[in-house]
Amino acid sequence: MTHPTATEEPKPRIPEDGHHRDVNGGWLRPAVFGAMDGLVSNLALVSGVVGGDAGRSAVLLTGLAGLAAGAFSMAAGEYTSVASQRELVEAEIEAERIELRRNPHGELAELAQLYVAKGVEPELAHEVARQLSRDPEKTLAVHAREELGVDPDDLPSPLVAAASSFGCFALGALLPLLPYLLGATALWPALIASALGLFLCGAVVARVTARSWWFSGLRQLALGGAAAGLTFLLGRLIGGQLG
Repeated sequence: MTHPTATEEPKPRIPEDGHHRDVNGGWLRPAVFGAMDGLVSNLALVSGVVGGDAGRSAVLLTGLAGLAAGAFSMAAGEYTSVASQRELVEAEIEAERIELRRNPHGELAELAQLYVAKGVEPELAHEVARQLSRDPEKTLAVHAREELGVDPDDLPSPLVAAASSFGCFALGALLPLLPYLLGATALWPALIASALGLFLCGAVVARVTARSWWFSGLRQLALGGAAAGLTFLLGRLIGGQLG
């Protein structure tokens, strides 16, 4: 086996795929947080109704109504939010397209100046900008990425966002109801199922954070448990007053 001599420089290490975590969260973050939102909100809702001495039928009706209302609300809100954001970005991209047609030389100089600001030498920056400006569509994509910070070919889909939000929220909201759907009449089976779900969601969230899985799991368990406990007490108080 050969060894590098003292005069040899070590070869740079090329990072493998997945060397860095996905700091944007990708699909994982909206999916997990959507499920977590549905789980916490419906667990709290079910706990509040049980605290008010409601029977199994009332708990199921309330929980299913909360699941449907929350899922549709999440989907509508996510669709509107993403659609509005996409329309704004598309309008800015179209404005950039028009400006490239009207003033190509000025836009070329602007792109070159952006590279100069990043530390590229002026002559090299101008040459890079000139070569990137040969194709109109590629030029538009470069200007959108450098000036707007967006990729015209990778804009978010409102329909995908709405569908994922609906599905993940509904899945999370279903967990506290499963024991009641299977015939349970007490709250504790729903609490156990929800506790496992809360810890699992928190542990999965650790994949997009710097925290350990057990810390994230216990933190989410504590937050969800606090929400359920406070709502149970509120339901007990209101139920006692109404009774």
